[in-house]
Amino acid sequence: MGVFAQQQRKWWALLGVSIASFLGCVDFTIVNTALPALQADLGASVDSLQWVINGFILALSSVMVLVGRLADLHGRKRVLFIGLGVFGLASLAAGLAGRVDGLIAARVVQGLACAVLYTASGAIVASTFASHEQGKAFGVLFGVNGVGLAVGPVLGGVISAAFGWPWIFLINVPFVLLSLGICALSVDESRSGDTGATLDWPGALLLLLGLPSLVLVIVQGAAWGWASAPSLSLGAIAAAALLAFVQVERRVAAPIIDVQLFANRRFVAGVVASFGLAMFYCVAFFVMPLYLALIRGEGVQASGWLLLPTTLGVALLSPLVGRLVDRKGPALLIKTGLLLFVLSAALQVGFDRQTSLPYLLAAFGLMGLGWASILGPSTVLGISAVPQDVSSVAMGSLMTLHNVGGGLGLAVGVGLYRHFAGPLAGDVQGAFLQGYRAVMVFLALVSLAVWALVSLLLRAPVPAPLAEEGAHGG
Repeated sequence: MGVFAQQQRKWWALLGVSIASFLGCVDFTIVNTALPALQADLGASVDSLQWVINGFILALSSVMVLVGRLADLHGRKRVLFIGLGVFGLASLAAGLAGRVDGLIAARVVQGLACAVLYTASGAIVASTFASHEQGKAFGVLFGVNGVGLAVGPVLGGVISAAFGWPWIFLINVPFVLLSLGICALSVDESRSGDTGATLDWPGALLLLLGLPSLVLVIVQGAAWGWASAPSLSLGAIAAAALLAFVQVERRVAAPIIDVQLFANRRFVAGVVASFGLAMFYCVAFFVMPLYLALIRGEGVQASGWLLLPTTLGVALLSPLVGRLVDRKGPALLIKTGLLLFVLSAALQVGFDRQTSLPYLLAAFGLMGLGWASILGPSTVLGISAVPQDVSSVAMGSLMTLHNVGGGLGLAVGVGLYRHFAGPLAGDVQGAFLQGYRAVMVFLALVSLAVWALVSLLLRAPVPAPLAEEGAHGG
């Protein structure tokens, strides 16, 4: 068997792809706290700095489904290695960038590569582990991802202060090499069973036109104005391209997205849960640090500690949740997590200037528990519901809609905050609290609606042939 025994190889494979996925999660959040250092060193404007983040998100969200299809067709291990190589080179370019436009370009390439790291890693886990072990394996993978999301902002500040901002990117390079080394020895190649299939180029071009247009409207709509010419034009382009994409996919022999996936209620339930999760945490993580700073007067370090019940909760609880998925199935955990979100948001509606520390930590902790209960189980639900030969596409579809949910939630949440905070502009704290409470009511209602929809979808019986195919673990 070579270096590793068969039983050990799959856990080494999980370690290798977890490092790859971890790098993607860290780079999603590590830049935020380094922005002041970037601005000072590169002399960048605020608008340019926003594109250091937005360029990454735009690229990531636009190609996830496409790279998932490429991984299914040409080999998930091969595509993961290409993604890791490109990510390492882009990280090197970002760290060596002397101008902000060069940094933005490197971040766009990083985003493209991270789309591979997210989709191929999940598909490799699905093909490596049998169905009865997938909950545990995905629990570990998403626990590692939770650590990445949690430590990203902290690492960004610490590394920038100690070594300079370039090292938040340069530090990726040795970890890329480590992941490549482990995966080379432990990951078996896997691909779609449809060996004669080729990439659907008309569908690919429509997707590359429609998704970036949609994501760009979501990211920039509030700044441009939702009724402005750029927003309306891009919205129309996105709608036309995506509608045409659906029509093309229904006719081609080997579609990028099999629209029949969305006839599978369990897959749709996983997508809806993941979409709702992203809406919640993207909006909550925007306003929660502001509450700690503006109302409680906490510094950056203290705010980081107070947010740990949420961020660290995801990291520590995801492996435990994964084991529960193997024993109880994902549905109960997802529905419980959504109700925990409702409770957390309801508690946060009661935040004011004198909120006690135990009350605050309880609200934040419930959010972390809910997050952990949805993140891994929603993916297991979605991936296990479909045939294994389309697992990369299923993962790409799920994660794309996850990101769209986060962007849409943030756009609506910020709009609600500004609307309700506006009438009390003379009282900064009072205005903020009014906007904060409106946002939390919105999140509670969204989570309740998602819970109801997921419950409805999961009541329907699963078609027997599809369930049997999806349950095959490999």
